[in-house]
Amino acid sequence: MTITDSHTHNLARQEAVISVAPNDFAPRAGLLYSVGIHPWQSGRDDAFGQLPALAVAARHPQVVAIGETGLDSLRGAPLPVQEQLMREHIKIAIATGKPLVIHCVRTSQQVIKLLKEIPIESRPRAMVHGFRGNARVLRQLLDAGLWISYGARFNAASLQATPAERLLIETDDAPQSINQVAAQVAGALGQDVDAVLAQATHNAACFYAKAKQAALCVVVG
Repeated sequence: MTITDSHTHNLARQEAVISVAPNDFAPRAGLLYSVGIHPWQSGRDDAFGQLPALAVAARHPQVVAIGETGLDSLRGAPLPVQEQLMREHIKIAIATGKPLVIHCVRTSQQVIKLLKEIPIESRPRAMVHGFRGNARVLRQLLDAGLWISYGARFNAASLQATPAERLLIETDDAPQSINQVAAQVAGALGQDVDAVLAQATHNAACFYAKAKQAALCVVVG
């Protein structure tokens, strides 16, 4: 299936990867999903209790990624709890050979540290979704091998500094269509919108491919 929108919460969006919690995973024909326990939900009593459901959902053929997972210094459980929950997501991503969709708010160093606990040959592909950070943080994430997904709000300087082969686009929870997001990104890059859509679609195919299929696409940091 074609993917252009790398991350959305719109449960009916086509050509997209729809992010849901394990307990909400109810796949519809023709749609693709990422499944994870969002950092904002990490303080819930059932957060760790959803891990068995996540492990089952992760093996479903319509699930192409694990997440969103990650760390948020502004919301959710204390960071040590979020870190442990992210480690569990990483284990499931490794076991299934599927990539990680990462939510990262003022925690880039901690996210990178957690990923680097895994030997590089076993480390799952990972992308930071909805990136709005500055060019310094961008460089740290790129150097760690992460892919970067941009939504309707972004730092133009960071977008312009992102290598074309590492760039993804998304709608997240915004009302815009993916074509509208692509138009915003194209304007900031000074590119044709069709070229941005084509690049994002190619990159999403590489990012979300099964591990062996993606071997020629992945840029290792």
